[in-house]
Amino acid sequence: MHWRRHGRGRIVRGPLRHATADRALRLLLFAATLSTVFGSCPSLCATADYAREERWSQEIVPTIVVGDAVYLETPLRPRVLAIYTAAAQPKGGVIVVHGAGVHPDWGLNGSLRTGLADAGFATLSVQMPVLAADAPREDYSALFSEAGERLRAAIAFLRSYGIRSLGIVAHSMGASMVDAYLARGDAERIDAWVIIGMPAR
Repeated sequence: MHWRRHGRGRIVRGPLRHATADRALRLLLFAATLSTVFGSCPSLCATADYAREERWSQEIVPTIVVGDAVYLETPLRPRVLAIYTAAAQPKGGVIVVHGAGVHPDWGLNGSLRTGLADAGFATLSVQMPVLAADAPREDYSALFSEAGERLRAAIAFLRSYGIRSLGIVAHSMGASMVDAYLARGDAERIDAWVIIGMPAR
């Protein structure tokens, strides 16, 4: 231990060189931690684009010819659009889940929900959470938890109609959302799950 003059004649005690080096090391470690946290934030911190969902709802609901627009309630959203298509004597119910960045009556999903109803299955095509149009696909993993709550609400809706035999047909990113939900310990039991083009993990 030794004495050194520091600043305007002030005397301080201790090895200043070592203290300065320790402080610099702590700052570097802090900066590295921030870089790790915020560097991963784009995917972990992505949030659903509810305005985009609302625009689609306003666009497609007036054009529905087969089926009826209904609204599900989840912990995060009091009104989630879904399209319910009844079957005369339902053999069971099927939840139709779309892929990334589209809506419940989009292309393949519209065909599935109406075709399955014609085959005797009541269908519920659900608006899943979406990101902004320019968001990378890998950011969608941040929405899986919210997607699970929508699936839970969809299952409850069909069961409220007395439908006990339930399946899910899911396309693309929707299949990944269903996969994440079914892996949860609190997932509701279903009887069948059909995957159409689930992205590789």
